[in-house]
Amino acid sequence: MPSTRHEPHRTAIYATALTAFFAIAGIAVVDPILPAIGEEIGATTWQIELLFTAYIAVMAIFMIPVTVATGRFGYKKILAAGVGLVAVAAISASLVGSIGALAALRGLWGLGNAMFFVTAMVLLISLASDREWVVELYETCLGLGFALGPLLGGLLGQISWRVPFFACGIFMIGALVLSVTRLKDPAEPPAPLTFARAFTPFRRPAFRILSVIVATYNFVFFTVLGFAPVALGLDVVPLGLVFTGWGVGLAVGILVVGHRAAHRLGAVQTVGLAMIVLLATLVGMALSPATWFSVVVIVVSGLCMGVMNANVTDLALAVGDPERRVTTGSFNLVRWGFAAPAPVVSGLLAEHVSLASPFWVGAAVLTVGVLTFLFLGHRVAAPLGERHLWHRAPAGAGARVRAVEGAPEGVMAEL
Repeated sequence: MPSTRHEPHRTAIYATALTAFFAIAGIAVVDPILPAIGEEIGATTWQIELLFTAYIAVMAIFMIPVTVATGRFGYKKILAAGVGLVAVAAISASLVGSIGALAALRGLWGLGNAMFFVTAMVLLISLASDREWVVELYETCLGLGFALGPLLGGLLGQISWRVPFFACGIFMIGALVLSVTRLKDPAEPPAPLTFARAFTPFRRPAFRILSVIVATYNFVFFTVLGFAPVALGLDVVPLGLVFTGWGVGLAVGILVVGHRAAHRLGAVQTVGLAMIVLLATLVGMALSPATWFSVVVIVVSGLCMGVMNANVTDLALAVGDPERRVTTGSFNLVRWGFAAPAPVVSGLLAEHVSLASPFWVGAAVLTVGVLTFLFLGHRVAAPLGERHLWHRAPAGAGARVRAVEGAPEGVMAEL
């Protein structure tokens, strides 16, 4: 997707976009090697799920502090430090031999990714002459990261579960060199922020309602991403292929289906419809009669998740604080904070109840989100001029949501 304009910083732009790919792939690369890690180091199901929970929890905790820190240190220093932390964590993870050490290093990895995602798109926008091109490039890298991360983990995991970690670390070292030598901060530095300012979006009723919906959805997202690899019981390469299919579905939902559906139905109704179909896929996973059926519903769930990811951030930016950096920080706190317990909870349920129980619990949690959409979703739709089920759309439907589509902060959070 070449830019139609002259891009004097093309190398730096591609380096940052490639780093985004590996940052996302680093989330999904663990999927196919989870069973192999557990088998080699003798970890139980809930213990190997710590590799997801530690990563997500640390990422959630530091989203707002990192956002505040950009006002003091600027974007480039935060991004370079984050990429460096990911490189150290990934290479170190390939060398340790205990689940505790792996979980701690995944937590460090999550901190590095928080620092990267808060800053990356802002820097890309400042470097590019063609904003539309650079946003499309970044979205594509995010989609490819989810699609190819599991495949990378599966193929390299045939050698050893350590190799995918080591490979990610080496790539991030290259990204660190490029980010230090090629990137530069925007001409206008970010304004200082206080911690109190960072929580102001929660004063808005529409934002709180949307947060409930998104919290339940993200719990389910990491129930599927974190636990389904264990439930399927497949070898490393087949698992990699299954979650590559899931990632392709996610990418198609983000890049193709999500925004198109929102333009036809409205963003709020699109999110609600995707949640209802996702709820059906969870029931399908819980009742699955065969492995092939589980694989199909997992891929369909990826498509639903992509549709949701393409729209929930636009909605948050539309109903949140006018300072988009503040809204993004608060929203990511909700997304990652409520996702963090899902993998470990799933592991404990699988050990003490049944393999199907995590999916039933996920379905129950998502039902709360669906009911919130059905009975309170109109309070999110109304300020945006959108129709919600039996509630009519005011004049100028959808204008505010479409106005924030493709914004730097929106693209950063489509994860």
